[in-house]
Amino acid sequence: MSGYPLRPAARELCELMMPFADSGLETIVIPRLRWLRLPMRRQIWIAGHRVDLLIGERLVLQIDGGTHVDAQRMIDNEHDAALRLMGYHVIRVGRRQILDDWATVQDLVMRAVAQGLHRAPRG
Repeated sequence: MSGYPLRPAARELCELMMPFADSGLETIVIPRLRWLRLPMRRQIWIAGHRVDLLIGERLVLQIDGGTHVDAQRMIDNEHDAALRLMGYHVIRVGRRQILDDWATVQDLVMRAVAQGLHRAPRG
């Protein structure tokens, strides 16, 4: 970035870009959930596979594109089960939901957070 003067809006956009995102959909989700003021980690490895977004300590948001069918869907289902057995809570949404029905996605995440599903059990 050095050497190129950028306006504040352009700098903010550059900060939001994710060079290691699995898809552009993940880039859309982070700014839309920022208001939650919760830690969000992208593309981290849990149970042998990457998760798209970890919200807090235990809420996983998986974002499926068009390739999540047949064999990939079986792998996704197995990973979701492994995550659940480890105490994670998984919300899996599709491309169309992110682009055309954000209100439903946001509602799912908000209800999960309201139930404390983003927190690790204390004990």
